[in-house]
Order: sequence, then C-alpha cells, then structure tokens
Amino acid sequence: MENKKKIGAIAGLIAIAIGGIFLIYFLFFGASQSLEEKKVFIVNRNQTETQTLDKLKNQGFIKNKVAFKLVRFFKKGDIKAGGYNVSKNMSAWQLAGKLTFAPDMKWVVIPEGYRKEQIGEKLADTFGWSDEELDKWNTEYTKMNIDYIEGTYFPDTYLIPVDEKGFDIANRMTRRFDEQFAPYISQFVQQNIKWTTGLKLASIVQREAAGKDDMPLIAGILWNRLNQDMNLEIDATVQYARGKTDTGWWAPIKSTDIVNIDSPYNTYKYKGLPPYPIGNPGLDAIEAIVNPIETDCLFYIHDSNKQIYCAKTFEEHKENIEKYLK
Repeated sequence: MENKKKIGAIAGLIAIAIGGIFLIYFLFFGASQSLEEKKVFIVNRNQTETQTLDKLKNQGFIKNKVAFKLVRFFKKGDIKAGGYNVSKNMSAWQLAGKLTFAPDMKWVVIPEGYRKEQIGEKLADTFGWSDEELDKWNTEYTKMNIDYIEGTYFPDTYLIPVDEKGFDIANRMTRRFDEQFAPYISQFVQQNIKWTTGLKLASIVQREAAGKDDMPLIAGILWNRLNQDMNLEIDATVQYARGKTDTGWWAPIKSTDIVNIDSPYNTYKYKGLPPYPIGNPGLDAIEAIVNPIETDCLFYIHDSNKQIYCAKTFEEHKENIEKYLK
C-alpha cells in the first residue's frame, strides 16, 4: 500500500514537473499569439544584437528577451541586416531559426553619382545576378523610357526583396526619383529650364564637386559657360564616354582621351550638354542647379585637399594651376 502511495506521489510530481515545463515553455519560449499574422521584421544596417532583441520584444514577436537570448545561445548564426518574413505564431526557436537564415530582403546603398552600370554591378553582387541579367539591366530595363535612360535611378538606401526582378528594381528606383524630384519641377519651370537639362547639369555637378559646399559655385560656372557659348570642357563627361578601365569607371582622363574619344559626351570637342546625364545625382546637386552661386568665374580647380579655386579668365586659371597643383 505504501509503495502504491509512493508511486502515486512520484507520478504526481512528474506530472507537475511536466506541466511546469510546458508552462515555462509557453510563457517564455512559445509563440506570442496563436493566429498566423505575417509581418516583415526589419534589421537595420549596423543594428546591434541588443537592439534587435529590443525590437523583437517591442513589436511583439517574442515574449521574453532573456529566454530568446538562451535560444540564441543554442541556435548559432548571425542575424544579418535585412528584412525577414515572419509571423507572430512562431515560437522562439522557429523565429531564431528564421532570423539566422538568409534574409528575405536585402539592403542596397546606391551612392550619389553612380552611373547606371555601377548600380547594376552592385545589384548583381548583392542578388547574385547572372551576366545575362546584368546585361538586361544595362540594355533593356534602363532603356524603357527615353527620359529615364540615365540620371533617374535615385541614389538612396533601399530594402529590396531578394526575388525582385531587375526590371522591377529599375522601376522602384525611378519611382523614388519621381518622388524626390517632384518639388524641383516647378522651380525649373519658373526658370524656363527643361527638367532634363537641369538633370544633366546636376549629374555633372555631382561628379565634379569635391563636396556639397562646392556644388552651387560649380553650377554657377557651368551656367556661365553655357550662356557664353563656351565648350563645357568637363573631365567627368569624357570619363563617362570612355567607360570602365582597369582602375574603375571614373579613373582620371588623359590628354589622349580628349583627342581620341569622338563622342557627344566629350564636352572638350562638342559644345552644349551631353545627350543624357552622366550619372545619378543626389538632391544637393539638383538644388545647386536651381540655386547656383552668381559668379564671374569661368574656370575652377581643386587642390590636393579638395579646396576649390575659381578664376574669371584663362590666365588666372593657369596661375591657379601653377600655384595649387604644381
């Protein structure tokens, strides 16, 4: 009889222990809700693990941060920046497994001044494009609209699904351009400037400036040259015409490039603006075109510290070259 009592007591303790384990699992490691609710959980660039845990808790994906840390101790792997398709009916173990796998969306940072081929290379590297897909980016996806061949793939930080097609990414970037460029349309109209003309000039300013502070001055000088029917004589347009070299897309030009490259982008040979922008400018460069500095200068150089010096005459320009570049 006593043995039966002992066995019963032990069984009761085991049942309580099992129940307790299930209760602990439910309270600390279980799903935050039973119904499936699909969400995108975003891990920002340079986000720390502590910040990720805080976001998971604040957004209701986990019940307890300490419990999730314990799960992460056993579930090895980095949580990479990006977007993850998750649901609040995932347990802590399921969620940890998802977050330590490849993200469903990746961050892509497009710097100001990149030409579309550079953007294509970055996308190809990020999403593992084939050579064929990269070629389609350069020759098809970015040539659907004559005014959107270049300059309209807005430099910004994008969170892009890994399965998004190149054509859709091109549309994503031009939509962002339309949004950001819209406030400047009326300003160009007021100054009787075609928006395509303004964008070409902005792309040149973006490539020629050493920084934001230079841009209004360079814009003013470019307007002066155009108004006086001078050749623009811009190195960056020749770089664009030359294309990629062993040292990249924007390697310094040589005197032979100016002589030998017969292209409407060679502004040493041909007057006026190039046929299309030479890259994708940011808002500071666009702003500089509508609000240039009024100046009598027609020439400019940068010294080794990227300090700009302008000159009203070619003789003054030569003096600046001797003084600051030699």
